[in-house]
Amino acid sequence: MKDSPCIGCGAILRDIEGPVHDYMESSPACWSIYSDVLAREYGDPELFTRVHRITVDSFAAQHPGRASAQSIQSVAVHLISLCAILEAGASNDWATKVIREAVGVKGRFAWLQPPKFLGSLTVSDVWRANGRAEHERIVKEWASSVWVAWSGHHGTIRNWLSSIAGAISVPNQSSEPTLSSVTSPAGQGSRHP
Repeated sequence: MKDSPCIGCGAILRDIEGPVHDYMESSPACWSIYSDVLAREYGDPELFTRVHRITVDSFAAQHPGRASAQSIQSVAVHLISLCAILEAGASNDWATKVIREAVGVKGRFAWLQPPKFLGSLTVSDVWRANGRAEHERIVKEWASSVWVAWSGHHGTIRNWLSSIAGAISVPNQSSEPTLSSVTSPAGQGSRHP
């Protein structure tokens, strides 16, 4: 069996047959690994509470697909969530509420041209984590890496966040990751530019 890069994040994974998402473009292997990571989080209430929101946001932002109404909205709201959590120190619950409010208005967002390099870490790095602590650490580093990769659009994303009525007052949660508390190591088995 040969390896090939994921069309979304670029992770080099086994070339397998299988299902993929309708508009978050990924290889079947990457989608399968993501499903395993989600299952791990769903099976561990503490892990779910601490990092599930940014796991979903990171995967969606790293697999933007092509310009379509669904992809535009998906990429926008997941980047808004990462912005709220990583820059404003928002709680995961609050970021989820902002997403729910943001999707209520169709056609509110525009297509953001994805960067050529979508981050030094991918879901495959999380998948290889050993134990809860390592999983959590890698998810936080992955989220930071993805957010930094989209830096060319940070101004637009911040404007979108500030335009959402529920985002006027961000409730902080000090245990949540922020860019100042998360450093991104050079990719460990991940795609490099």
